Amino acid sequence: MTTPSLATARAVLEELVGAGMRHLVVAPGSRSAPLAYAAAAAHAAGALEVHVRVDERGAAFTALGIARATGRPAGVVTTSGTAVGNLLPAVMEADHAEVPLVVLSADRPPELRGTGANQTTRQPGIFGGHVRAAVDLLPEDGDVPARLAGPLAALAGRGPGGPRPAGPVQLNVALREPLHPAPEDGPALAGRARRLAARTATASAPDRDPGPRAVAAGPVVAPSPAAGQARSVVVAGDGAGPAAARFAEACGLPLFAEPSSNARSGPQAVGAYRLLLEAPLGRRIERVLLVGRPTLSRPVAALLARADVATAAVQPGPVAWYDPGRRRERVLGSWAEAAAFTGLGAPGWAAAWREAGAAADGAVARLLAAEPPGRPTGPAVAAALWEACRQDGAVLVAGSSNPVRDLDLAARPGPASPLVVANRGLAGIDGTVATAAGVALGTGRPVRALVGDLTFLHDASSLLLGAGEREPDLQVLVLNDGGGGIFATLEHGTLGEQQEYRDVVERFFGTPHEARLDALCAGYGVPHRRAESLPELAAGLAGPVRGRSVLEVRVDRRELRALHARIRAAVAAPAD
Repeated sequence: MTTPSLATARAVLEELVGAGMRHLVVAPGSRSAPLAYAAAAAHAAGALEVHVRVDERGAAFTALGIARATGRPAGVVTTSGTAVGNLLPAVMEADHAEVPLVVLSADRPPELRGTGANQTTRQPGIFGGHVRAAVDLLPEDGDVPARLAGPLAALAGRGPGGPRPAGPVQLNVALREPLHPAPEDGPALAGRARRLAARTATASAPDRDPGPRAVAAGPVVAPSPAAGQARSVVVAGDGAGPAAARFAEACGLPLFAEPSSNARSGPQAVGAYRLLLEAPLGRRIERVLLVGRPTLSRPVAALLARADVATAAVQPGPVAWYDPGRRRERVLGSWAEAAAFTGLGAPGWAAAWREAGAAADGAVARLLAAEPPGRPTGPAVAAALWEACRQDGAVLVAGSSNPVRDLDLAARPGPASPLVVANRGLAGIDGTVATAAGVALGTGRPVRALVGDLTFLHDASSLLLGAGEREPDLQVLVLNDGGGGIFATLEHGTLGEQQEYRDVVERFFGTPHEARLDALCAGYGVPHRRAESLPELAAGLAGPVRGRSVLEVRVDRRELRALHARIRAAVAAPAD
């Protein structure tokens, strides 16, 4: 007879594998040992790929990256106590971004709870409303499949009330001692794992690399002539997907696509669109169709709030990123309704935007090329990385703060665009290195991540990889400006130019540091390279991505505000 805690752990993993989970990230611990032994057996049999990480937060974001990039559930295992609390940032991101993340939190049995037992806290329900469902699986709950049926349905966006957003779930598993296998457990574990692997080998599977969550494509429907013509535009936010580009092309409408929309391609896409929204052409917009979630641009937010502009959003199903009734866009359930709303583009409308967009892109490129010879800037680095990923097929993971906005400004649309993954659910800087590693592990593709120095330092521990662990093909490109550059582009930057606030803004927002990234990388055994010029950047991006590496590019934070002012001026001249 199998040790009870091991039998429970095995049953839980079998249900998860049956629900489509193929990757599990394990953080070591004693109370979670039965889950680790069951996972090891499943890994050895080929039923599950298991990754081990010593940092629970990094483990959770690794699983998040896997789930986000593959579309399949991915799990993270932790022991009890503070280990579970370290998962909260990744769970929050998964909640708002609709990522199927499974938290397997090991816990003490009921008789030890509330007694002061070591590493024991109130774990059931610890994630509150950030999970779609939570179950406290007790040792007495013998029918594991029945207990997990509801949470696994919620994980996939199903429930008794009909469709709802997919998202994270918590399976809190109470385990009694003994927590290690008995001598007779080994053959039984291995046998069950082999049978599980055989079942998964014959099970139908989704596309190998479906990419990040996207709005359901459906048929592309061009509006009938009866819908009329209008000065409509399509705004593609995070998660919009290629369907937004196809719709814009079918209707003859300008397309304003954020990098992580994965719609920034095709003839209708306008590159530096946000710089044109306050120009005369932008003020002529009459209707806006929103696809996905807009997260980056104040000009886009202002456009969506304009009283003289009609707005609607394509949402074939429920979404998690806002509460019903809290936004002004009229919700449309299909692309046919969207076509009726936008109509066809007015004569010359799309052509005017193509011309203005090409002029703006050219102005930005010329200005960046005219900067002091060879000096890297954030937008120039983003443009170079975008093209490198377009050429070699690497996935681009965009860090929050300035990097993703630099991409939005300087990444030129073309016939095709790289696959972009970004944590835009809550747009935090935490866990970005781990997320990128998860994307590489989950898809099996090379990944290039663009992050700022603070984002990198926040998650540098995710560079750590244990002996024997599968190494992701991951190049982390760090824009190092010695602090928090994004605040220079906000109102704080204006205050920072005044003597009264200069020191306060620099200390509390600029957060200057002198961390040596080369020494940090050396400590983790990760190759480091520094690019001091654009030619050196090009050399660092040449060749395939193999294993882990860091490419550091030093940029000047003090010039950031002035640079963006020059870019706006350069675009405004031809635009007006």
